[in-house]
Amino acid sequence: MRRTAAETREHVLEMANELFYWNGIRATGVDKIAAEAEVAPTTLYRLFASKDDLVGAYMQRAERLYREWFDAAALAGGPHPRDQILALFDALAEQVQPHQCRGCPFLMALAEFPSPAHPAHRHAVAMKSWARFRLGELTDELARAVRVAHPAVVADQLVLIMEGVYASAQALGAEGPARRARALAELLLPEA
Repeated sequence: MRRTAAETREHVLEMANELFYWNGIRATGVDKIAAEAEVAPTTLYRLFASKDDLVGAYMQRAERLYREWFDAAALAGGPHPRDQILALFDALAEQVQPHQCRGCPFLMALAEFPSPAHPAHRHAVAMKSWARFRLGELTDELARAVRVAHPAVVADQLVLIMEGVYASAQALGAEGPARRARALAELLLPEA
């Protein structure tokens, strides 16, 4: 099957996503990714100058996909910000099911690459900052609709719940404490 360079790059990133996510970034070699993608290592190195470049592109792709997931999940809740936030937690409960979730790829990247200079670390921090910002936007919108004394505090509490879901689902499963995330979020969000 012949692919364009852009299609080959995307295919390699799909394989890298599977292998990095399920096996770990450091534990997965470039040769393994090339073999799974059915491309020559030289082709992979034409697309990505180094493993760090591949890791950076993987994280950038994961960041884009997560943003799309987040926004689609919130929009599925309808026009009211409270419903959007709760829809996000409903989608999160689906996202962390064991057949498709090993944990948060951004938290895993931060654990594997503690240096702020590494591209994986930078992308993970950018993603976590963006999610906090978006939850802040949603709680600000909620505060315009109903009385919320400290929307920024509520946003931070929602971030902590979300991060707790990812961490606990990895260790204790989706039916552990993670299953209570939506109910906890509801307690923080006043109704109209």
